[in-house]
Amino acid sequence: MSLASHLEELRRKHGELERAIDEALAHPSVDDLEINRLKRRKLALKDEIEKMESPPTRH
Repeated sequence: MSLASHLEELRRKHGELERAIDEALAHPSVDDLEINRLKRRKLALKDEIEKMESPPTRH
């Protein structure tokens, strides 16, 4: 898988999680722990995307 396609897949998953969080927040019966779990997964994807997009550092 190329870097560009991998990044696109990560962005797609990030968007899906964002929609899932919005949907869960719209239903008061959804467990807060489930919402927090979705938010952590979304943040982890965001971190991975940013890491892949940033230029490599030199030491």
